[in-house]
Amino acid sequence: MDAEVSSLSPLIISNSTASFSVSSVYSKDPTRLSADDNKMNGDEDNNQDKSEDESGTEPKSNTDEQEVVFIQDMGFTVKIVSPGTEAFDIQVSSMELVQEIHQLLMDREDTCHRTCFSLQLDNVTLDNFAELKNIEGLKEGSVIKVVEELYTMREARIHVRHVRDLLKSLDPADAYNGVDCSSLSFLNVVTQGDITDTPRSSHIREKRKIRPESVDCTPPDFIMPRCKERPILPLQPQAKEHKGPQCIKVLTTSGWNPPPGPRKMHGDLMYLYVVTLEDKHYHITACTRGFFVNQSAEEEFNAKPASPSHLCHSLIELLNQISPAFKKNFAALQKKRTSRHPFERVATPYQVYAWCAPNIDHTIDAIRAEDTFSSKLGYEEHIPGQTRDWNEELQTTRELSRKNLPERLLRERAIFKVHSDFVAAATRGAMAVIDGNVMAINPGEEAKMQMYIWNNIFFSLGFDVRDHYKELGGDAAAFVAPKNDLQGVRVYSAVDLPGLYTLGTVVIDYRGYRVTAQSIIPGILEREQEQSVVYGSIDFGKTVLTHPKYLDLLNKAGQQLKILPHQVINEKDEEIELCSSVECKGIIGNDGRHYILDLLRTFPPDVNFLKLEGEELSKEVRALGFPLEHRHKLSCLRQELIDAFVENRYMMFIKFAAFHLQQLGAKKQKERESRSSQEKEIAKITEVVKDNKEGEEKGAAEREIETEEAKKIVESITDSITSGEKLEMEESTREVVKKAALAVGSLKETEFDVRFNPDVYSPGVRHANLEGDGLKKERQLIKDAAEFLVITQIPSFIRDCLDHTSAPMDGITLSEAMHNRGINIRYLGKIAEMLSKVGQLEYVYSIAVSELVCRSAKHVFTNYMQSVELMSLSAAISHFLNCFLSACVTPHTPQGLDELQSKNAKKRNKRKGRVNPLSSPDNLEWTTMTPRSVWNQLKTEMKQYYDWDMPCDSVEQAVERFSLQKISLLRSFCMKTGIQILLREYSFDTKNRLTFYEEDIVNVFPVVKHINPRYLLAQASDAYNFYTTGQTKIQQGYLKEGYELISEALNLLNNVYGAMHPEIAQCLRMLARLNYIMGDHAEAMSYQQKAVLMSERVNGIDHPYTITEYIHLALYCFANTQVSISLKLLYRARYLTLLVCGENHPEMALLDSNISLILHALGEYELSLRFLEKALELNIKYNGPRSLKVAVTYHLVARTQSCMGDFRSALQNEKETYAIYKHLLGDEHEKTRESSECLRHLTQQAVVLQKKMNDICTGKAGATLPPIQIQTPSMGSVLDMLNVINGILFVQISQQDIENFKAEVEKRQLKESTPESKDGVTKSGNVVVKELEEGFADSPMSVSPIESS
Repeated sequence: MDAEVSSLSPLIISNSTASFSVSSVYSKDPTRLSADDNKMNGDEDNNQDKSEDESGTEPKSNTDEQEVVFIQDMGFTVKIVSPGTEAFDIQVSSMELVQEIHQLLMDREDTCHRTCFSLQLDNVTLDNFAELKNIEGLKEGSVIKVVEELYTMREARIHVRHVRDLLKSLDPADAYNGVDCSSLSFLNVVTQGDITDTPRSSHIREKRKIRPESVDCTPPDFIMPRCKERPILPLQPQAKEHKGPQCIKVLTTSGWNPPPGPRKMHGDLMYLYVVTLEDKHYHITACTRGFFVNQSAEEEFNAKPASPSHLCHSLIELLNQISPAFKKNFAALQKKRTSRHPFERVATPYQVYAWCAPNIDHTIDAIRAEDTFSSKLGYEEHIPGQTRDWNEELQTTRELSRKNLPERLLRERAIFKVHSDFVAAATRGAMAVIDGNVMAINPGEEAKMQMYIWNNIFFSLGFDVRDHYKELGGDAAAFVAPKNDLQGVRVYSAVDLPGLYTLGTVVIDYRGYRVTAQSIIPGILEREQEQSVVYGSIDFGKTVLTHPKYLDLLNKAGQQLKILPHQVINEKDEEIELCSSVECKGIIGNDGRHYILDLLRTFPPDVNFLKLEGEELSKEVRALGFPLEHRHKLSCLRQELIDAFVENRYMMFIKFAAFHLQQLGAKKQKERESRSSQEKEIAKITEVVKDNKEGEEKGAAEREIETEEAKKIVESITDSITSGEKLEMEESTREVVKKAALAVGSLKETEFDVRFNPDVYSPGVRHANLEGDGLKKERQLIKDAAEFLVITQIPSFIRDCLDHTSAPMDGITLSEAMHNRGINIRYLGKIAEMLSKVGQLEYVYSIAVSELVCRSAKHVFTNYMQSVELMSLSAAISHFLNCFLSACVTPHTPQGLDELQSKNAKKRNKRKGRVNPLSSPDNLEWTTMTPRSVWNQLKTEMKQYYDWDMPCDSVEQAVERFSLQKISLLRSFCMKTGIQILLREYSFDTKNRLTFYEEDIVNVFPVVKHINPRYLLAQASDAYNFYTTGQTKIQQGYLKEGYELISEALNLLNNVYGAMHPEIAQCLRMLARLNYIMGDHAEAMSYQQKAVLMSERVNGIDHPYTITEYIHLALYCFANTQVSISLKLLYRARYLTLLVCGENHPEMALLDSNISLILHALGEYELSLRFLEKALELNIKYNGPRSLKVAVTYHLVARTQSCMGDFRSALQNEKETYAIYKHLLGDEHEKTRESSECLRHLTQQAVVLQKKMNDICTGKAGATLPPIQIQTPSMGSVLDMLNVINGILFVQISQQDIENFKAEVEKRQLKESTPESKDGVTKSGNVVVKELEEGFADSPMSVSPIESS
């Protein structure tokens, strides 16, 4: 659909959004803050600056303070008049492009068959790339005409391609094959239809005569607690008729192409061949005016129109006329296609691959075949003879103006669009390189040294060519260098410095090879590298060059990246100044731009993984077994760690200086001010400094207040000194700052300066001042940062897990949590070792071990794959999986190699001892692999790479010892290596049968690493500011303002990313949550449905984020009385959690509590109790036996047991609840009293029951058991309980309380009356929120610790 857009210049590409306009995806309900309310209006003059108290928002950008500005965007209706259909209205927004109306019409049911048309207003053709607000005369009610245009060869091909896409639109094959940015989504299959489509669902219910509550709510056996079965098939529940009806048997380009000269003169563009469902064969001509049937046959060419001659402007209209079956089925297909949610159809920005897929019939599709082979190099089929200049596009979009919001939006949209196109092209190219479809530019060299150019992208392989990395670890260093380089590109892109350019870079792992794809610097191929480089070194520091322009640019960037300018000595013994590592090269392209590349050492080295002569690490670090010798010397610290370390040192500096300055000020001021207040301040600061010296971490909020206070003291005292009041104080103040600087290891004596020299430990680099203090300080800082990682960040990460602020579910979320703390994955062995000692974190330990196993298996597999030839790929992969995961003792090698030989030939070859020439003996190494050899390699790999001792020799032992799941290992391994397996049940535990066969290996996909667009668009993006400010507002209790800001963020994100993106999913979830808290349950459900669909599409159907989205949606469905759907969603979430991490996880306790509450509401007490007992067991395990969560679960168990008439057990459990409340909250607390009342009631019931039982036993006349009085809970009370366990607390505050609160705040403001206290409301508001945070603040589901309304 986007065909026509891609070939245009970068500026124009930037304007094309995803193939749906925002307006078609987000409903245009005027009551909702949506695309029409708050979008942007381009006129700078019309910017409506909201006053501070009105919008109350001041997000900070990286550069300066900027106030959030809502730019008014107009939504209005226009009428579309299209040939052959009735006129209809569409809602548009003034920020949209004409192109977006085009896309909308190409997607609508009644106009989708048109591609070649223009839009006219008052007989003037509209420019496709104009914004609607810039079109003269376009207003509410304007009539836009669709005018059919003449076809060109390109337009005809686009049209045929579009028809093919329409016919295939319901076929999931593209999503399974990982093409065209299609991906899977199963929400509407799970809920059996669109949940927000209430009229339709009630109509269906009427037809079935079913009450919604009477639906069978028994979960399948594999979802029940303590079930050991983990089936794969339910992962992709297949909807009936998911493919849609067949409309045509064959649609292909004809063998009579291209049109001969005489027919060209008659306007023939191309010929098509069609076989209809009625089995009639037609040859069709595409001419400039449309399509008609000609008189050609299989053996005879006659391009004249057949009679009767139908000339139709669109191919669909023609097919409708010649085939009644096509007309009927195409109409049905369209109905089905347009009834699907737009989020199930719209393309994702990057390809998401499925790790398992069902058996898909491979159907004949000539258009697909032609796409594959039509162009010599597989360029986009609609740009004949020209390729995109990726480098020019990537750099031009960065140069776009960014002075105001509309300009920034246009720029960000352009950068994102070009970047996602570049990633897709680079991925295709890398696969073509490894599959052997691209010729090398140096074909004479050996295979590992070859380089390639395809589609204006440069490709190189991750091997150490010409011993470039010999000193640094050879191939191991060459393999890791591209990833380090990508991290460097990421941070320099984030700095976004005008005048400094990085290359488009993508790293692709495919079939065991690592390929680096880069855009090409203009002119670099015409000269030797030695001539091109004007800055840096091409031989790791022997010859070094510098350049004033580069020094200036890199110095500016270095300020933000904490890189220190430093001197090195070159081969002529000259001192050369650099402001980056020596490997960083500066090349001025033929376009005059200053490019930097080879950024693999942008960050300081990690000395914990370097054995350095004459350097010793601190005692604490050595005690943990460091330094370790890594297999390469390119280990660097992460950007997140550098930021955390510098911030930590800055806090120490400020507090140290504040304490001493305070003392200094106290001496001089005691005559004028009362002593007591001064002592209080000193006591406060002394505490702070003491705390800091003891290294105790404080709560974030407390730390903020202390720091603010310390900063004020430092500022006020230095101000009074510099104003010349007391000259004699200047000297002593300098002394204080000097001491503080010395204490935190600052590089400058007179101020705080912590920056890093990335070259201090680089081999081969000679430093200018070897003996000086400077170099010692620089080295010490790098050792301190590495120590900070081990001594502070790793324990902080473990504390995060303990208090459930981080509860990883699989390897992906574990890696994310580690990276957020700045911890590299190579520390995973050490983390696993620490986790093994914390019983409460047994689940994180299991995840860490399975991640160690899978990552080590990936390393072994990468080498293994390089020795396998293409013909034996599936046999080799299935053999490896058997050795890795199967219980089969001696997996035999699959005989897939002889597929091409006949049986007789095999016999003959055996006799003559011949060898198949295709399988050279060198390539059969993989057949010798056994389970023992694989696990020995894994153990060695884990020890060498992660310094972790694996005590098991087989998968069986590992599963048993560390509570791993084979299915979770398989999922993780497939996702890491790009393997796609067949969707079927695998039996892992049969000793005498193989688990995997070669037919089970469906595909191998690339694993792609590229820059996250958030970094691409530099953190200061406007949407990010809106979102964080909105979050702050919500935490202060201003829900309405927060809601508006986050709605605005959503609009901006839609403008930049199109309709689909993980950050948009996050925004939708937040809006759903806010709607729910503000009481609009229907709206909450609608937003959350979009969030689930989007998460499935962009994160993956079994990603932990998707599971969380399902749980949220279940809650909102229950609130909307869709009880059975709510249960289905929770069952799906529980199944996915079982598949991803198994049953032992704190998230499972939350899930089981939710499921049991809803089953309780439906009167299914026994089922409910089974889930509750599991939740109780998990809560005790992970939150401790005396936590509030455990108290609530005991109470729920007691409640369910009393409903079942088991009063004795109920009494026992309620006693536990009472004991915990009493212990934690005291006798007088409302919860303790409630529990006490409940105990009294249960005791009464139990006594009555016991009396009756005794009467029956003693044979008393007329004694019968009383009916158990079960009061079925109301939906409202169940919902209240659901809110509690999901961490949503509603705080009832009367109007009077609010008035009193405001008065109190005003009093405080008057008292303080300092300029800083203007946000007094905020601070006090925070206090209120903080007090309420006790209790369920650690719920993994809550967006913020507490939400109040």
